[in-house]
Amino acid sequence: MTTTTTTSSSASGGGGEGGGADDRVMATAQQIVNSLNTTKNVREDMLLILSSFDNRLSNISDLIKTDSDSQSSILDAAEKIILRSDSGISSSVPWDESPVEVKEYLSAVDEILDLLDNLSVEADSEVLDRAETAVQVAMSRLEDEFRKILMSNKVPLESEKLYGSIRGFSPSFASSEGEIDEEFTSFGEVETESVRSHERGASLGNDLFVDLINSEAVTDLTDIADRMIRSGYEKECVQVYSSVRRDALDECLATLGVEKLSIEEVQKIEWKSLNEKMKKWVQAVKIGVRLLLRGERRLCDVIFYGSDSAREVCFNETAKGCLRQLFNFAEAVSIGRRSSEKLFRILDMYDALSNVFPYLEGMAMDGFVYGEAEGVLAGLGGAARGTFAEFENAVKSETSRKPTLGGEIHPLTRYVMNYVKLLVDYSDTLNLLLENDDDDELKGLQNDDGERSQLASMAPITRRLLALLSTLESNLEEKSRLYEDGAMQYIFLMNNILYMVQKVKDSELIRILGDQWVRKHRGQIRQYATAYLRAAWSKALSCLKDEGIGGSSNSASKVALKERFKNFNACFEEIYRVQTGWKVPDPQLREELRISISEKVLPAYRSFMGRFGNQLESGRHAGKYIKYTPDDLENYLVDLFEGTPLVLHHLRRKSS
Repeated sequence: MTTTTTTSSSASGGGGEGGGADDRVMATAQQIVNSLNTTKNVREDMLLILSSFDNRLSNISDLIKTDSDSQSSILDAAEKIILRSDSGISSSVPWDESPVEVKEYLSAVDEILDLLDNLSVEADSEVLDRAETAVQVAMSRLEDEFRKILMSNKVPLESEKLYGSIRGFSPSFASSEGEIDEEFTSFGEVETESVRSHERGASLGNDLFVDLINSEAVTDLTDIADRMIRSGYEKECVQVYSSVRRDALDECLATLGVEKLSIEEVQKIEWKSLNEKMKKWVQAVKIGVRLLLRGERRLCDVIFYGSDSAREVCFNETAKGCLRQLFNFAEAVSIGRRSSEKLFRILDMYDALSNVFPYLEGMAMDGFVYGEAEGVLAGLGGAARGTFAEFENAVKSETSRKPTLGGEIHPLTRYVMNYVKLLVDYSDTLNLLLENDDDDELKGLQNDDGERSQLASMAPITRRLLALLSTLESNLEEKSRLYEDGAMQYIFLMNNILYMVQKVKDSELIRILGDQWVRKHRGQIRQYATAYLRAAWSKALSCLKDEGIGGSSNSASKVALKERFKNFNACFEEIYRVQTGWKVPDPQLREELRISISEKVLPAYRSFMGRFGNQLESGRHAGKYIKYTPDDLENYLVDLFEGTPLVLHHLRRKSS
């Protein structure tokens, strides 16, 4: 800063109190006029007016001349450096490779800025014009250097390294068995893999950090931004920064697999490809907000530390492009066609965006952009609710008419149970999203005691899953009627209900549905088992009753006995032929059914043989009627429910 307090030689040499007073008067006059921040001509006029009132200011012209000479000297030196650098002689040398020249150049800029800030009242228009021209030249050079440094010092995002540190993928569900029959395509046209497994990315640690610009360049950028803002070139500086950094963040998103797509383009993408893009979007939101934008916020705070307005404008303008690209994709997904397989990815997107809201708030995000984020989040929430409702309707309306071979587990059962098993991971989110839904589902769940209040107190996801599984059971009841054999209907129902029970019991579903649900459905399986025994074996067992034979055990009609044994053999062989082709996949249920059959059939057969068998054994062709011993029957029962039909000659060969 150049402040002139020089007095006349006579005053300075006076040596007395008068000389000191004159100096103070002169200095005070200059300070008063300079502090008024008026033009040079006005300041000169004011000092001349003051000199007419006090002869101590009569030498003001000499002082003005002295100050002007000093300013001109400063301007000459600084101007020489700035114009020399702008001539191209040294501007071709990279900024970071010429630290001595950079320091000299910035000092020259500072000198001229100081000169303009404290320009003497004497300075003529030529000096002012030269100073302002030098500043313009310097700002043009600094703007170019600012852009070059920003562009040449971008740190490329190493996505693989970054993913490796944050991924920690753990499948929420992964089944080794084929969960969906390839022929089962009527249920939402869902691909098998979309439900077999679902990966959710782990949360980012708060200690993760990425450098967006080489740290060595930040000091240079700060120095340049400081001079440009001080010179009144804040707008130009902000524009350069925002433009370069927006492009840099676009490159980061591209590295993370996020493409610039219109809503129409997103809605035309096939599910397999869209699924991958949704996964990448989830990771991009986590990385983009929690790492990239937080890093961008730190950069703006450092580089533009001297201007609050520049800090905020730079960050918000830079962040908007990145966020809006992410928002556009999410909006396209949220208004796209509803299909069941999308639900988990939509919930992933909802969770990812919801979880970064505190970071957006902490970064003082532009209110309009923050409002956009809230709107996108609401859209994803609505899409999740709508997709879940679509899934419920699909379960209810699934009307495939092709029965499963051998009473096996239906593809619908596999699909639904593995689907709801995945939903457990999102129970907190779904409880939030379904909180204000109506309670129509309670009507179908109300038990015999009418305990509506108990159901109403359940979490929303619990009620919805109970209603969904109740719908599935009703659908299975309908599908069981596709089998003409009544006994097979119960085998089908046992297989499917047991599969449901096992999926609940062996997963976190038990926490949502509770032990009571498991006990209730195990009771159902027992009822179906009893009904199976009655439907499958009643005819055979009726052959082993005493009624209609005539007389006592010693005088029973041989003709009637032969007919009874013959009929029993025929019934048993038919049951064996048919039910060896039926399938009970669960080994425990299969064994329990065989034991139940043995306990029902073998004692009756053994008792009947004990009472009447001896009357036929002594006659001719006894083996034609009494073909099997109780032990034979027990051995044959082992073949039931294996899913491999056995022909009659196999039975005879085995008995022989």
